[in-house]
Parts: sequence; C-alpha cells; structure tokens
Amino acid sequence: QTRSLLGVFEEDAAAISNYINQLFQAMHRIYDAQNELSAATHLTSKLLKEYEKQRFPLGGDDEVMTSTLQQFAKVIDELSSCHAVLSTQLADAMMFPITQFKERDLKEILTLKEVFQIASNDHDAAITRYSRLSKRKENEKIKAEVTEDVYTSRKKQHQTMMHYFCALNTLQYKKKISLLEPLLGYMQAQISFFKMGSENLTEQLEEFLTNIGTSVQNVRREMDCEVENMQQTIEDLEVASDPLYLPDPDPTKFPAHRNLTRKAGYLNARNKTGLVSSSWERQFYFTQGGNLMSQARGDVAGGLVMDIDNCSVMAVDCEDRRYCFQITSFDGKKSSILQAESKKDYEEWICTINNISKQIYLSENPEEIAARVNQSALEAVTPSPSFQQRHESLRPAVQSRPPAARTSSTGSLGSDSAALSALSLDSLVAPDTPIQFDIISPVSEDLPGQAKSSGQSGRRTNPFGESGGSKPETEDSILHQLFIVRFLGSMEVRSDESPDVVYETMRQILAARAIHNVFRMTESHLLVTCDCLKLIDPQTQVTRLRFPLPNVVLYATHQENKRLFGFVLRTSGGRVESRQTSICYIFESNNEGEKICDSLGLAKQIALHAELDRKASEKQKEIDRVKEKQQKELNKQKQIEKDLEEQSRLIAASSRSNQSSTEGQFVILSSSQSEDSDLGEDGKKKRESEA
Repeated sequence: QTRSLLGVFEEDAAAISNYINQLFQAMHRIYDAQNELSAATHLTSKLLKEYEKQRFPLGGDDEVMTSTLQQFAKVIDELSSCHAVLSTQLADAMMFPITQFKERDLKEILTLKEVFQIASNDHDAAITRYSRLSKRKENEKIKAEVTEDVYTSRKKQHQTMMHYFCALNTLQYKKKISLLEPLLGYMQAQISFFKMGSENLTEQLEEFLTNIGTSVQNVRREMDCEVENMQQTIEDLEVASDPLYLPDPDPTKFPAHRNLTRKAGYLNARNKTGLVSSSWERQFYFTQGGNLMSQARGDVAGGLVMDIDNCSVMAVDCEDRRYCFQITSFDGKKSSILQAESKKDYEEWICTINNISKQIYLSENPEEIAARVNQSALEAVTPSPSFQQRHESLRPAVQSRPPAARTSSTGSLGSDSAALSALSLDSLVAPDTPIQFDIISPVSEDLPGQAKSSGQSGRRTNPFGESGGSKPETEDSILHQLFIVRFLGSMEVRSDESPDVVYETMRQILAARAIHNVFRMTESHLLVTCDCLKLIDPQTQVTRLRFPLPNVVLYATHQENKRLFGFVLRTSGGRVESRQTSICYIFESNNEGEKICDSLGLAKQIALHAELDRKASEKQKEIDRVKEKQQKELNKQKQIEKDLEEQSRLIAASSRSNQSSTEGQFVILSSSQSEDSDLGEDGKKKRESEA
C-alpha cells in the first residue's frame, strides 16, 4: 500500500514538474517580450529625436513636423521608462518565484527520489544476505556483520523515506504557492505599469493626441483630394495627349512654331565610324543662349556641342534617314548632322537655330523680331556677315535692354518685369529689374557704355583655353580655393549695405524660377583668390565671368538653407550712365555656402592686409625720400656754410695782405718824401716823371 501510494505521489510530482516547466517557458516568453518591447520603444524614441537631423531630398525643413515628432519622442521615451520598470518588476515578482520553485524544490524531489531508491535497494540486498544465513553452526562474525548491515540499511531507508514523504507532502502546498506567487507578481507589475501610464498620459497629452488625429485626418482628406485631382489630370492628359503619341503627328493639326529662340528635345547625331560608314546616337539636346548643348542619359549636366552664334543651318538629304539637318559653325571648321523625330521638330529646330544664329535671343521681344526676320524655315540658310554688322543691325533692340538681362538664355523676365516688381521690395531691389537666369558671355565690347569691370567676360573665351601665353593674373595669389557652384540668377539691387538685400534677391529669384518653370542651372567652378572671383567652365576650364574682389562689397548665405549664398558686385555704369550700380549674384552649392563666405572673408582680409602693407611700404618709401631730401638740403647747406667760411677766410687773408702792402707803401712814401726834401724841386720832378 505504501509503495502504491508513493507511486501516486510520484506521478503527481512528475505532472507538476511538467506543468511548471511549461508555465515557466510561457512566463519567460512574457519577460523576454517585455524586454524586447522596452528596447524597441527606446529605439523608436531615439529615431524620432533624430528626425530633425535627417536630410530628405524632396522634403524641406518642416518645423511643425519636427516639433510634433519631438513631442511623440518625449512621450514614447516616458513609456519606454515605464516598460523598463515593468521588466524589472516582472523579473523580481514573476520570474524569481517560479524559477526558485523549478530550480530548488523540484530538483530536491528528484534528488530525494534517487536517494530513496538507492537506500531501498541497499535494504533489499541486506535482507537477502541475512536470509541466506545457514541453519548449521553459524559464524558469529558473519552473522553480526549481516545483522549490522540490515540495521544500517533499514535505518537509512526509513530516514530517507520520511524525508522523501515529507517533501512530497510539502510539494502539494508549494505547488499552489509556485502558481499563485508569479501570477500575483505579474498582475501587480501590470497594475503598477498602468498606473504609471495613466499618470503620464494626462489630459494635455490626450488633447495633443486628439489634435494630431485631426491633423492626420485632414492630411488624409487632402491626399484623397489630391489623388482624385491627379487621377482626373491623368485622364485629361491621356485624352489630350493621344494625338501626340504618334512619333510624327499631322503638321496640319500641330503646326511648327517658327519664332522660337529656345528649343530642347531628343535628336539623333551622326558619328563617322569610317571613311564611308557612320553610326547614329540618340541624345538630349538643348539650346542655352548662343550654344547648342547635349546631355547623355545619366549625366548631371550638359556639354557644349557647338557655338551657334553666326552659324548656318540647312536641311540635308541623308540616304538612310529623314528629317535631317546640318549645323555649320561660323568659321566653317565644325559641323554636325542631326535627325529630328518628326517633321514638326525638324522644322522647329531649323527655325530656332536660325533665329539664335542671328542673335535674336539677345533682344527684348525675340519672338516678334523672329517673326519679322523669318520668311521660310525650311529654306533657312543663315549667311555669315561680320559679327559687328550683325550687332549693328540689332543695336536698337539690344541697347534698350538693361545690361543685366542681355545674357538670359533660359527665361529672362524682361517682358514680365512688371509682374515681378510686385514681388520686390522697392527699398532693396530696383523696380522693373529683369532677372538673369544663366551665364552666357555678352558682346560687351560692341556696346558703348558697357563696363567690362562689372564681372562680364567680353567676347566668348576660347573653348580650348588658349590664352596666347599670357601669365594668369592669379598666379601669385596666396589664396586658391575652388568650389562647385550652380548659378541661380542675378539682378540689379538698390542697396548694398545689409544682408537683407541678398536674402530678398534669393527670394525673388527662387520665386521667379518657380513661376516661370526655370529649373536648369549652369554648373561652374568658383575660384576664390586674393584678387578676384572667377567662374570657370568645368569642362573647358575657360573663365566665364570674373569679379574683382574690391568690387564685392557684400556677401551672405541663407539663414536656413546653407546651400544658397550670394554676393553684391558694385560696378560703374548701368541703366543710368555715370552712376555706380550694384548687382546681386545668387548661387547654390553643395552645403558649402558658409565655407564660401568664409573664404571670401579670408580673401578680403588677405587683400586688406596686403593693401595696408603696400600703403605702409609706400609711406615708408615716402618718409625715406623726405629724409633723403632733407639730408641733401642739409649737406647743401653745410657746403654753402663751408664755402662761406672759406670765402671769409680768403677775404680776411686778402685784407691782411693789403694792409701790409699799404704800410710798405707808406714807409716808401715817407722815405721818398724825405729824399725829395733833400733833392729839391728838380729832384721831385725827376721822381714824379719816373713814377
């Protein structure tokens, strides 16, 4: 009966051990999940705090979004702290009791079971040996040993059995404790966690969450409305663009525009691969002022193909292609054969290049002048008269345009200056001021009154960089710093005393670019030296513009967008002759606006110190010259005094010699008078005759 009852208790202990192991694994998963939740919450809070440091290519600085996420980060950080406290409480109140029961009590039952089994086996072996004692004369020594063995094993078995039975009975109570204590600790930890959460999630936070929820709903409604509008726009564009899907649309429905001075699109260029063989390459071509540019797919900027000022363009007949035309440079040394996709593009390219070759793009109303000049686009072959004659024919239109707008090739605001004047501040920017969006060297030497010191480079620079062996003017400069910049625009300003002029110019130029869809920017290398600033073509290394450093009177970077910076150049001559004008140039860099301004400041300081040293040297030289002159005067005075002393000495010596001779004569006269008195009258007459 005892053995049978013991088997029931042992079966119950095994069931308890199995169940407790499963419960331990489940609670350990809760504990691990809580630790992971605490770590994940902390990481989320950290990432939300770092949102303001992120730089998204399509997103600007959104202070509202940043402050909102900072508030969320603060709340989530507090929740993370609560989760960390909950993890600690779970470890102490839930995991510790069940782990202690599993590792101590259940292992004690197993140990006692093994000890009891060993003691029982030892008792059975001792009884077996005792039972085998012989009926004959017994060996008292062996009998005593066997009897002692039975006594010892029976006593050990009994003691072990009592401890084992006691542990099995105690297990029934510990089972309840091991189940209830972890659950009680778990619930108390959860209640404490929710209390901390309720204290942190105050009414103010609830109001904040309500406002954020409302904002999210508003953004969702705006998104749905925008998506609906975009879908409608897509449908309208599909309907309107259906005829344009044809590669060669009907010219009667889509006539060519023959008065363009700008054109962009894909063209096929013929490249010679042998004496008679050739290949065609498709690239994106666009005009920029008086240049034809091309840009391959994947390139960040276009490259110069040809200077089309004074060029000739004509339709050509290619054996294997249609819609081909040829462009020949003004000197006839370079030519390109290009193919358009359609007849409309073919005619528009010919007319556009023909208009540009006549420099119509430099006038105020290029389309009106082009309409008067062009008669037949398909037969347009531009003659090549001298550059001066071409310019003289267009002089009235060009001279009526302010100098700052003559070089605008991608969208000058000459005709729209009235609209822009509404955007400007009269105290900073001159009204009706056109904006120059691109850098193309104007023909300043053919225009009277155009100051070359205003930063313009005169005639087009040799694209091969041949300067005729002249020494670079910045060769001896102490400072040489090169930056990659993109020209955004320039315009004339009224004042050059406050950085607000630069900020206002930035605002107007960016607004004008957005209004007129002007997004192309000319990339250049800005070289900062102690003498000047130079804009250098990154491909040909030709100086596009040069700004003398003394004329740069103001420079600043944008307060928020550090990529934008600008400077004000003070020049002589402008819309009103004999008056100094100020032109503000705006550029974009690769997050180096402050560095460029620092470099300009350093160049100014170096130039100032050099000027001070030069003036000090000139002053020292002047002092030396004055001292030398004074020394010469002093030497001359000393020489005069010396001469006077010598002359006085000579006069004194001469006076003494004269005095002695007079005394001798007096003696002679006295003696002769005495003799004369002795000689008488005849003797006197004789001596007088001798004398």
